[in-house]
Amino acid sequence: MGNESTDSNRNDRADKTVLTTGANSGIGLATVLEVAKRGYRSVGTVRSEDKADVVAKAAADAGVSVETVLLDVTDAQGCERVVREVGTLYGLVNNAGYGQVGAVEDVDDDEAHHLMETMVFAPMRLARLALPGMRAHGGGRIVNVSSIAGRTTAPFAGWYQAAKHALEALSDALRIEEAGSGVKVVLVEPGGFKTGIWEEFERDIAKRASSGSRFTDAYHRSLRGQRLLERMMGNPEQCARVIAAAIDSRSPRARYLIGMDAQAMNLADSLTPTFVKDRVIRLGLGI
Repeated sequence: MGNESTDSNRNDRADKTVLTTGANSGIGLATVLEVAKRGYRSVGTVRSEDKADVVAKAAADAGVSVETVLLDVTDAQGCERVVREVGTLYGLVNNAGYGQVGAVEDVDDDEAHHLMETMVFAPMRLARLALPGMRAHGGGRIVNVSSIAGRTTAPFAGWYQAAKHALEALSDALRIEEAGSGVKVVLVEPGGFKTGIWEEFERDIAKRASSGSRFTDAYHRSLRGQRLLERMMGNPEQCARVIAAAIDSRSPRARYLIGMDAQAMNLADSLTPTFVKDRVIRLGLGI
């Protein structure tokens, strides 16, 4: 009976499509594989054929089938095309994004606009495009990959945190708006995970240093402090399992805070008075 039930669930899932953005690495890659393992039709977006090859190899190694489509999520017409071509979605995982280091005064308009376009406007655009089909088929799941940075704030990541805070506010609004439609909106809030984010941080620090930022020394102190947390960081597969479980669940939670560092940071932020937190951070960074 148990095996028959499992087979039935997998057959039901095979008719359900889950689209994951930013599928070629990190949490996105782990998610398209985990979703496929659970029997869904798993489709991932990538920005180049080379990245599609990365996904194909990972899927072959895992013994699952994952489709890929080319998409830059900042391309509005491209988003419309992909949702139309892929067909009605049961699940949408908005994962595409990138890390950015920079004091508010060191980030120019173009950088800020691109970050917000990628991590706020694009996820909401894709959700808007997916919703009519989800409602017509009786429901679905929209999982927005936020971060502990969606709950907390620290220097040198103001624009990144602004994007995550905005994503959380929009997700909260959308969750309530769609509550009666059968579409569940979920926020996933990982802490640090072993992805390519450190290379992104180092790239940005080098860029800020070369431009003569007054925060160059503090940037390097910040990076050293982040690296001390690496031993607490989980693997992307841990986050992927939570995302897939939220898609599976009849009643997923509104938020999933993932990782020991995220739990610790959330607790410290909630218990520490603002003036104490500010003072400790300033002393640690030398600002």
